[in-house]
Amino acid sequence: MTLVRLNQVVDAERFGGKAAQLATLLGAGLPVPAGVALSVDLVEAVAAREPAATAEVERGHSLLRPPLAVRSSAVGEDSDDASFAGQHLTCLNIRRAGEAVVAVQEVWRSAHAPSALAYRARIGVDDPPRVAVVLQELVDADRAGVLFTRNPLDGADEVVVEAAWGLGEGVVEGIVTPDRFRVRRDGTPLERAAGVKDIAVVRAPEGGTRQAAVDEDRARTLCLSDSELAELAQLGRRCEQVFGKGRDIEWAYADGALHLLQCRPITRAAAPR
Repeated sequence: MTLVRLNQVVDAERFGGKAAQLATLLGAGLPVPAGVALSVDLVEAVAAREPAATAEVERGHSLLRPPLAVRSSAVGEDSDDASFAGQHLTCLNIRRAGEAVVAVQEVWRSAHAPSALAYRARIGVDDPPRVAVVLQELVDADRAGVLFTRNPLDGADEVVVEAAWGLGEGVVEGIVTPDRFRVRRDGTPLERAAGVKDIAVVRAPEGGTRQAAVDEDRARTLCLSDSELAELAQLGRRCEQVFGKGRDIEWAYADGALHLLQCRPITRAAAPR
């Protein structure tokens, strides 16, 4: 059973695709939140409620500054052929060591849920799930969203950004209609379209998240400036320098600082023009 700091991950077969990619991005100096990675065998032991495994998760919690995000990092996840986007659970605003243990167990269960198994069958993955997990310090975002380093609809060589107030779940789970921006690769805006961001996903006092109402004027106000769009475009270029063209990135701003939460291949984009 193994738990290591995120920047020490080298083996995607033991720690999963997400952990390995985040480790590579950390090594390249990108702004990835601090974290620890739990190997497949450790997560299996946690799911089986083995006391030594539980103690390892509690130790991992003690190495970080809560609240935490607990994310799946299954073997094969975030690969060129399969993103598993939306299939495995993410637990946010985990404050206590015991909560981290429960979150790891819930992430493991989500990978074995009927919907996740059906997804695996649909993409031709016959092997049973091998689930690793990442614990990261939570970015308490005031704005967050996704970024594609080429247009996912037509493959155009431009950056597409979707953004909303609060944590990124408002965008990735389709809770709101986000702002949408098209940006040249050099950061020059091509198009700005305000969404209806009338709900923000925020930290709940008791742990987890809640949905907070956003006033009408702010809901229809663009949540990113041109300088921030340029910074996001630069983040996309840096990710492509590490992994190559066509990246699907999750990002967050907190107190004016940009954070990189996830970077995986675009798996459903049209062929580039």
